[in-house]
Amino acid sequence: MSDQLPPCPECKSEYSYEMGALLVCPECAHEWNPADVELEAIRVIKDASGNILADGDDVTIVKDMKVKGSSNTLKVGTKVRGIRLVDGPGDHDIEAKVDGFGPMNLKSSIVKKA
Repeated sequence: MSDQLPPCPECKSEYSYEMGALLVCPECAHEWNPADVELEAIRVIKDASGNILADGDDVTIVKDMKVKGSSNTLKVGTKVRGIRLVDGPGDHDIEAKVDGFGPMNLKSSIVKKA
C-alpha cells in the first residue's frame, strides 16, 4: 500500500504512511497534508512584468530600494544573478546574493527577468 503514497517532502523517504488525514514519515517524523504539497508544487512566481521566474534566473531591480541596516540603496538596473525561489519572510519570495550587499531576500514585484 505504501507504493501508492508519495514520498516524504522533507527526507524523500518512500516509507510514508497514513494517519487520519495526514501522511507521516517514520524516518524523520515529518507530518504533512498531501493536498498542501500539491498546492506548493503548482505555485508560480512572476516578476513585475508578469514573466514566470525559475530557480537560477538572472533578474534586474526595477525600482530603487532602501536596504535595512545599510546606508546604501539598491539602484534601478542592478543585476542579480542566480536567484532562488523560496517562501521567505513576509511576501519576500526570492533569495539571492546581490553584489556589494551580500545575501538578501527580495520581492518578485521589484524585479524583472533579465
